[in-house]
Amino acid sequence: MAGVALTGAVPAGAVSGGAVGDPSGNTRIAPGVAYRDYDIPAANGTAHAHVLDVNLRDPRVRVGLLHPGAVGARQAVSAMADRAGAVAGVNGDFFNITETQHPGVEATGAPVGPAVASGRPLKAAVPDGQRFGPALPPGTTTEDVLGVGVDGRARLDRMSLDGRIDSRQGRLPLRGLNQYALAEGSIGAFTSLWGTTSRVRATCGTDTDRGAPCSTDTYEVTVRQGRVAERAETPGRGAIAADTTVLVGREAGARELRKLAVGERVQVRHRLVASASRVPYGFAVGGYPVLRDGAPLPGLDGRVSAVRTAAGVSADGRRLFLLALDGAAEYRTGLTIAEVAAALRALGADDGFSLDGGGSSTLAARAPGAPAVSVRNHPSGGAERPVPNGIAVFSGK
Repeated sequence: MAGVALTGAVPAGAVSGGAVGDPSGNTRIAPGVAYRDYDIPAANGTAHAHVLDVNLRDPRVRVGLLHPGAVGARQAVSAMADRAGAVAGVNGDFFNITETQHPGVEATGAPVGPAVASGRPLKAAVPDGQRFGPALPPGTTTEDVLGVGVDGRARLDRMSLDGRIDSRQGRLPLRGLNQYALAEGSIGAFTSLWGTTSRVRATCGTDTDRGAPCSTDTYEVTVRQGRVAERAETPGRGAIAADTTVLVGREAGARELRKLAVGERVQVRHRLVASASRVPYGFAVGGYPVLRDGAPLPGLDGRVSAVRTAAGVSADGRRLFLLALDGAAEYRTGLTIAEVAAALRALGADDGFSLDGGGSSTLAARAPGAPAVSVRNHPSGGAERPVPNGIAVFSGK
C-alpha cells in the first residue's frame, strides 16, 4: 500500500496509508478496527493525521474508558491500553495539569468533565470557569461528553450531577463528585474512586477565575458506613475506603457541614444524568463539541493552530473516528479547531468532539500479532505525557 512519506522518523510499529490530503486507504488493526495516516493541508502548514476507524456494528468491537484506576492520577495511553487489553486508544479529556497560581497546592491530574467507565460514574464536571484547555465554543459546557450507550451507539450528550445529602439537619444539594474544583459555596463528595491525591485543590479558585486564591472557609466530614466518623477544618488526602465518602465544603457549604456531629447518620446519594439520551452509557469522556449534524458549531476558532486529538461519530452512531495529529517538528503547527471540525467531516463524521491536545495528543495501536500497542504519532513533547483518561478500543476474535 502506498504510504505518506514522513519527514521525521516514524514511531515504532507505525503503518502509513492513504494519499496526501485523502483519508482513504487504511490498514486493518483488528476485526472492525482500521488505522490510517495522511497529510492535511492547512492554513498554517501541513498537518499529519493518525486515525482509528472503529466499526461499532461489529459485535466483536467495543469502546471503553482508559483510566489509571483513580480519578486523581495519570498514566501514559500506551500503558493504560496494554493493561486494559485494548487493541488501540487515544488520550481523552483536558485535566488539572498545573497549580502555579496556588503555591503549595498539589495538581491533582484529574480530568475536567464527567467520566463513566463500564457503566459506572467516576466523576462529574468542574465549573466552566475552572476548566483547563482552550476557550469553550459558545453554547458548550464542561458537562459535554462523548459516550457509547449500552445500545452500542456513539453519541454526544451532556451529563449533570444529581446528588443530595440527607441528615437530621435536613437535605443539602451535592454539587460535586470526585472533582478537582467545586463551585463556590458548595459541597462535593469524594469516594474511593478519587485515589490518594490531596483534596485541597477542590476549594481553590472561583466559578469564573481558576487562578483565584483558595478559600479560607473550608470543612471536611468523613462519612463511614452511613455515620459521621471524622471532621476537619481543611481537606485532607489519602486513600478512601469503599464504605466511606468524604464531604468537602467551601464557604456556605463548609458552614453546613460544621453542623454535622460525629456519630450522626448521613446518607449521600449521587448519579450522573444525561440530558439527551435515555439509553444508559457504558462509557463517557469529557471534552467539547465542534461538529453537530454535519455542520461546524458557530464561533469555532479558526486562527490558533495546535496539535490536537478529536473524535467523530457517524450519523447512525455506528462508526467512530479517533484522530490524533502528529507532533513531529515538521507538522507541529497542527490545525485550528475549525479545521479539526472539517477534518472530522471529511472522514464521514456527522458529530465531532475535541479532546485534549498539545503534548497530550497520543494515538496507540497494536499491530496484528504484536503483544503490545505502539505509539503511532510523534507526541509533541518527545515522549508520551501521562494523562488521566482516554478512549480504549477493544476487538475480540
